[in-house]
Amino acid sequence: MLSILARRISHPIRIHPALWSFAEECRGTTVRLTAYVGALALIATACMSLWDELPFAAALEPAAKAGWSMADRSHPAFAVSQVDSIGKTEAYEIFRHPEGGRKDVMRWAVTTEEKPVAELELYRPGAELSQARPPADEIAARMDPDGMRQIAGEGMIDSKFGPVALFGFADRADDAKRCLGFMKNLEAANLRISGWSCQGETLPARRLAIACTLNRLTLLTAGTDPKLAELFARAELKRGSCASGSAATASSADWVTGAQNPRLRGSL
Repeated sequence: MLSILARRISHPIRIHPALWSFAEECRGTTVRLTAYVGALALIATACMSLWDELPFAAALEPAAKAGWSMADRSHPAFAVSQVDSIGKTEAYEIFRHPEGGRKDVMRWAVTTEEKPVAELELYRPGAELSQARPPADEIAARMDPDGMRQIAGEGMIDSKFGPVALFGFADRADDAKRCLGFMKNLEAANLRISGWSCQGETLPARRLAIACTLNRLTLLTAGTDPKLAELFARAELKRGSCASGSAATASSADWVTGAQNPRLRGSL
């Protein structure tokens, strides 16, 4: 019995080389599969983490990219009582910005199918103001949506809000019937009044039309803004008469309707 065991120990069982090669290949395959499954597990974990954050990113992305939008449920805050608007259609639109800004825009046209002949915008800015383009460029773009042209000063007019700067396109300086843009910043009430007008047969008449529009601008509601209400209350005390302005235009007289830049004293 002992002699048989001794013979078995002295002569171990030999394994065929092909079996050794197969075993090594199986072990290598197992290692690779383990690494592959581990990599898949890491990728799956990362995907799940991104998926959990996706709803929040999707919710924030539209707000970040959103701009001005029509506010159909908002009520008009301003009005213009124009006695010379007979035969013209008036459109009133309100736009809001996600960062707090509001624009009340009034436009006048002869018919609904024709282009507007005048526009008045009342802008109460929010945090989006820091991202806005220069005001004069913005108004010029509204006057000429088809392209940007160089603008030039056209003097100033008086209104119940104080002096108002006028400007037009530099390449139309010799055109007596050119349209005029205007802008007035009222920082105390966080309000910017701007627009443009092509009303009137002559340049003095168009200057007068803008002044009359501003003098006839009234506040319907200030909401919770006492500074805005105070601004219009004080402005009404300085409201002028467009009838007297018409007489001045006919006699080509004063600095309000004159085509040349007026000589004003003090800062604007």
